[in-house]
Amino acid sequence: QVQLVESGGGLVQAGGSLRLSCAASVRTFSIYAMGWFRQAPGKEREFVAAISRSGATTYYADAVKGRFTISRDNAKNTVYLQMNSLKPEDTAVYYCAADRFPRRVAVSTDEGAYDNWGQGTQVTVSS
Repeated sequence: QVQLVESGGGLVQAGGSLRLSCAASVRTFSIYAMGWFRQAPGKEREFVAAISRSGATTYYADAVKGRFTISRDNAKNTVYLQMNSLKPEDTAVYYCAADRFPRRVAVSTDEGAYDNWGQGTQVTVSS
């Protein structure tokens, strides 16, 4: 069981930046691919970014490509989401999640491939 705690959300003006962190309480963090998802009011949760166990492979949703960067520090059991050039449409609750199958080689962008969700952190971008 992986327990995840997100932090770093807040209110920012359009064009600004935020860095989200997700701390995992598990001894073997490096065996899990990790993902970031978001859910805006009245919308379904959607994929944002994912990263492989080593950090060598990353995937991004088209809506955030070129503006967001996912990274991880396995020594600190933490995954990050650097968000630049934020837009009002980025407003959402952001969740991190761990792959439901540790040691899986492939990195999934499918929400169903993940469990062990964090509680979420609110990001609000004002225009």
